[in-house]
Amino acid sequence: MTAVSRVAIAGCGVAALATAIQLAKAGVHVDVFEAKPELSALGSGITLQGNALRVFDALGAWEEIRDAGFAFTGLNLRAPGPGAPIVAELPDVKSGGPNYPSTMGMSRPDLARILFDHAVTAGANVAFGASVTGLEQSDDHVTVLVNGAPVGDYDLLIGADGLNSVVRGLIGIETVPEPFGMGIWRSFVSRPAEVERSELYYGGPVYIAGYTPTGENTMYAFLVEKAQDRTGLSDEDAARIMVEESRAYDGPWNSIRADLEAGAPANYTWFTKHIVDAPWNRGRVVVIGDAAHTCPPTIAQGAAQALEDALVLTELLVSHATLDDALWNEFHARRLPRAMAVVEASAQLGQWQIDGDRDADAGGLIFGIAMKMAEPA
Repeated sequence: MTAVSRVAIAGCGVAALATAIQLAKAGVHVDVFEAKPELSALGSGITLQGNALRVFDALGAWEEIRDAGFAFTGLNLRAPGPGAPIVAELPDVKSGGPNYPSTMGMSRPDLARILFDHAVTAGANVAFGASVTGLEQSDDHVTVLVNGAPVGDYDLLIGADGLNSVVRGLIGIETVPEPFGMGIWRSFVSRPAEVERSELYYGGPVYIAGYTPTGENTMYAFLVEKAQDRTGLSDEDAARIMVEESRAYDGPWNSIRADLEAGAPANYTWFTKHIVDAPWNRGRVVVIGDAAHTCPPTIAQGAAQALEDALVLTELLVSHATLDDALWNEFHARRLPRAMAVVEASAQLGQWQIDGDRDADAGGLIFGIAMKMAEPA
């Protein structure tokens, strides 16, 4: 017997789809409501640490994700300037355990498609163009309103609807993402043969320049700068800015600039930071993933933490007989400290860059968090 038999999920990102997969596999009726008109994934590529890969295996999606991405070990730190010399090779931590690579890069749309297909195959119902706009709670159910009209009664509503979560506001949580002071340019480009793992350049005209391989012939490149208004730019202007801001970086950046000049698209977003203090639920409604916590992606743990939220929550919903305080207390005890550690470490790395602290031990902090993540959630 599960704690829930009917669940509504707002959102269609990694946390939402992972939750839908696990609950549907357990025989729970799952309705997913996504405000966008179709499945989409902003950005170009994504870096997935081993603890995220461990979750994919639990979902039954690991083999497809492994085949669609680019697995690698280690992280190189390079210096700006001629030759882009490697100044440090960080030790490998398999945070998912010995059965998975330490890290993988892949296309965000590919990841979204694989998880979506698994959710539908498991039996979840997914509606697009469906915005959760309201809810009404009682002791034994929550009535969900979509596009202004009630769509049914559920045992639980899960708000996995991202950093601008509507569900978070509907249940009165006032903690919201705040701009962190950094913005990031991203582009999907070809992979030079010499790029076999993520590489980061600290120093130069931007805070961080880097890239991550996502396939045999692809990778995504990024530049982290001081946050500024980049709205209204043409595709040509966006690519030109990435070209100009990256001229101080040699090595594989020469190939990246060539792709940008040939028309590779570039997109821009701001970094945010927030974490909702316990409880993440209000009665029969709970927020997870980016709705509950965001941070600068300086240690590439955002997706992994969202996936862990989903895995722990569904494990408890399936193993407990009732949706009670004991379940929520266990959920928060397992998730809040871990998510908090990632948010704080990620923000510290970012702040060191903003402050220009060249003596900070970025490598040590990254390694330390990786060791923490090696312990299952």
